[in-house]
Amino acid sequence: MAGLRDQWRRAAMHAIQERALDLFDERGFTAVTIEEIAAAAGVSPSSVYRYFGTKEGILVADEFDTMGSEALRELVNPADPVDSLLQAVRRYEAVPDERAGRNASPWRRVRYFFTEPSVRMAACAALDRAAQRIAPLLATEGGLSPSQARVVANALAFGYFGALESWFRDGGDRPIAEYVEEGLAPLRRIWASEPRRVS
Repeated sequence: MAGLRDQWRRAAMHAIQERALDLFDERGFTAVTIEEIAAAAGVSPSSVYRYFGTKEGILVADEFDTMGSEALRELVNPADPVDSLLQAVRRYEAVPDERAGRNASPWRRVRYFFTEPSVRMAACAALDRAAQRIAPLLATEGGLSPSQARVVANALAFGYFGALESWFRDGGDRPIAEYVEEGLAPLRRIWASEPRRVS
């Protein structure tokens, strides 16, 4: 039953995100209200607030936010989290899309990260939360001290964001994974040199 409820919740969230993107693309981010998004998605405004909290949250929310500890452990390999991130980006980019072109979902929302200041702030807050969730894995299973794990987790999360911004600024013609792989290459040295725990 819980699995079915989770599937329904994910489907509802996706529908809300898609209708919101339709409205944002048509009229601009600031011109659209939560009430209009709810009406377009066929849900109540309270549902939109419950799932996303804010209009910005609609754009930055993804599956990682609701991922449980076990799923997170399966996603992040503490021995090589750069490769884990790269694989996740490749899987995400490989999802078939109902629309063609670089502005298609799931990546059509990315442009708002870099054109709307409030969305950028929300994205940075989401990245910080992601780093906080990853850091304990890197410390307990990756051989890093808690302080090192926190710094490395932030480097991973915000390095990904930097790669995403480079992709956006270059016009989005090449796969994002190429930008992530190139941008995070220096971080691979952390695991190649087998970091030592600092007491």
